[in-house]
Amino acid sequence: MAFAPMGPEASFFAVLDQHRASLLAALRRGGGEPAGGGTPQASSSEVLASIESVIQDIITSVARNEAPAFTIGNRSSWENIKFEDSVGLQMVTHCTTRKIKSDSLKSVKKFALILKILSKIYKLIQSNTYATKRDIYYTDSQLFGNQTVVDNIINDISCMLKVPRMSLHILSTSKGLIAGNLRYIEEDGTRVHCTCGATAVAVPSNIQGIRNLITDAKFLLIVEKDATFQRLLDDNFCNRMSPCIMVTGKGVPDLNTRLLVKKLWDTFHIPVFALVDADPHGIEIMCIYKYGSVAMSFEAHNLTVPAIRWLGLLPSDIKRLNIPRDTLIPLTKRDQMKLDSVLKRPYVTCQPFWRKEMEIMADSKMKAEIQALTFLSSDYLSRVYLPNKLKFGGWI
Repeated sequence: MAFAPMGPEASFFAVLDQHRASLLAALRRGGGEPAGGGTPQASSSEVLASIESVIQDIITSVARNEAPAFTIGNRSSWENIKFEDSVGLQMVTHCTTRKIKSDSLKSVKKFALILKILSKIYKLIQSNTYATKRDIYYTDSQLFGNQTVVDNIINDISCMLKVPRMSLHILSTSKGLIAGNLRYIEEDGTRVHCTCGATAVAVPSNIQGIRNLITDAKFLLIVEKDATFQRLLDDNFCNRMSPCIMVTGKGVPDLNTRLLVKKLWDTFHIPVFALVDADPHGIEIMCIYKYGSVAMSFEAHNLTVPAIRWLGLLPSDIKRLNIPRDTLIPLTKRDQMKLDSVLKRPYVTCQPFWRKEMEIMADSKMKAEIQALTFLSSDYLSRVYLPNKLKFGGWI
């Protein structure tokens, strides 16, 4: 046994065990393997060859007295997206593209910045070293202007070369946290033992590098907000529901948190649940974990976990639990636009129960934060709501 059980009796997890069995059966029917997943990392030699090919095209253009340009898939267009329930939002093979031209006033600076970062990536791969996006920015902060410019260019390069971003040897700074019944070894040999106590562990910066993952967790709970995550830790939820794992991306998840959730799913195939606010923003965050985003659709196979289920807070729970209307928040115009946008997305057609919940929200014109449950009691979320949901299968 990897961990000393401290939570409820085995019978408590009967429905969870049935759910896991159904997930594994679905994987086998779909031809999926019980372990592994995602797109294999591109080898260093493959990435170097791809960069050399791009540079050779530039040299050829110059030799012909033509203005060189980079051709990059349009990462912001739904026209370039296809949806598969087993993967999520993916960029189509023959997508529309945009050109970053060296002879255009609008794009000449971006062309130069892409060239500069490509050079840095080439050197990193050659020397088998890694740098963070922040490191890249500070090599010439005045030239780049801001961190977002660097982030977008790195994603563009990954899309252009058609390789996972980790293969570029550029790491992201993690903002996520993890707690619960999990152990692993980081790339540098550091042994990490996540606990069910009041302190969480930062999500590693190099997810591909972690190894020897060990857990006997019955489920993984993704928590939208850091405040809710910390409250669950303070309420000793992890110990009471042990064995389990909790993760938060502190709102919209960073790449590393998404990669970690994906790695845990691929490695252990335990049920994964999302706990988000009953509002359009929370639903979209859950959808990012489950089905991905348009901007990162070119790397969907490495980031999405379609097996995720919506545990709460459900709009239907608000009425069922008699949560007073004065603890709810009216939908803003922006909320309504976001809700309308999500309802039109392709994955909603295969999630009729999700659609029903969103329609309840639209009809009521109200949203609720998870903290609304404190009206019932200060620890209602950890003591009653989540245990009952997990024991009786209250997810969709």
